Amino acid sequence: MSRLVDIHCHGAAGASLGSSEEASRRALAHHAEAGVGRVVASLVSASPTDLRERVAVLARLVASGDLAGIHLEGPFLSHARRGAHDPAVLADPDPALVEQLVAVADAAGAPSAIRQLTFAPELPGSEVLVRTLVAHGIRPAVGHTDADAAQVTRTIGEIAERQGAPAVVTHLFNGMPPFHHRAGGPAAAALVAAARGEAVVELVADGVHLAPEVVRMVFETVGPGNIALVSDATAATGLGDGAYELGAVEVEVSAGTARTTGTGAIAGSTSTLAECLAWAVEVAGVNAQDARQAATRTPATAVGLEPTTAD
Repeated sequence: MSRLVDIHCHGAAGASLGSSEEASRRALAHHAEAGVGRVVASLVSASPTDLRERVAVLARLVASGDLAGIHLEGPFLSHARRGAHDPAVLADPDPALVEQLVAVADAAGAPSAIRQLTFAPELPGSEVLVRTLVAHGIRPAVGHTDADAAQVTRTIGEIAERQGAPAVVTHLFNGMPPFHHRAGGPAAAALVAAARGEAVVELVADGVHLAPEVVRMVFETVGPGNIALVSDATAATGLGDGAYELGAVEVEVSAGTARTTGTGAIAGSTSTLAECLAWAVEVAGVNAQDARQAATRTPATAVGLEPTTAD
């Protein structure tokens, strides 16, 4: 059976990926036990110092073969669409910080550890950021954005042309303006780009982030070769309701749904990719073979990982 590949995962079993090697291994073990063969660890927005420390931890795990790569979800995100990210650490695109983080990974013995970085394309300096990321083999991912459809279309096209591969769209529909028939926004632009092979859209099929008919609609519109099912799993995954943290943000899990304390924004998920895959098939009604492709080969190639024979 093919191994699942999760390219957007923050933790599990009470542990956040990047907090320490021991904690990261505990989270990875939980996902492995659930049938996830390869994980790209996602880091939420943080200060440059914290990001350097967490990248160093994760890069060592990439070097040892325990981790498939690193996903930086921020800090170059829209304040208006930040979701559960700490507003105090959000910043405009800074290619110098990217260079620093690449150097940290290199020093840890994993020069290609950073696989993707999520950013909001409307922020000043985004064009230079894209060039910097592509130069280092890092996949630019559009997300947590308040941009209009035209801006997202231009950015996705630029990314796809510059890197010779589709752009990634971080958790489609979440962290962006709602789709409206008079203003399709990033969601409409991403779907059109995916349909023509310029984008791979992430879907968090955990039963919280998206309705079943929305997940089924995306599969039937753009096909599994342009969809990456992701877990967006957090430290609360595998545990019960209670208080947790996502980066520096306090999170409360109730009835299996994680939300930031105070604002109530959805704060990742409490599901593994295996559970998301099952939900997509059993609840959303996605073809089983299509769903598995979106949880194996498509996410691997989306972030530049070579699919194995098991994928």
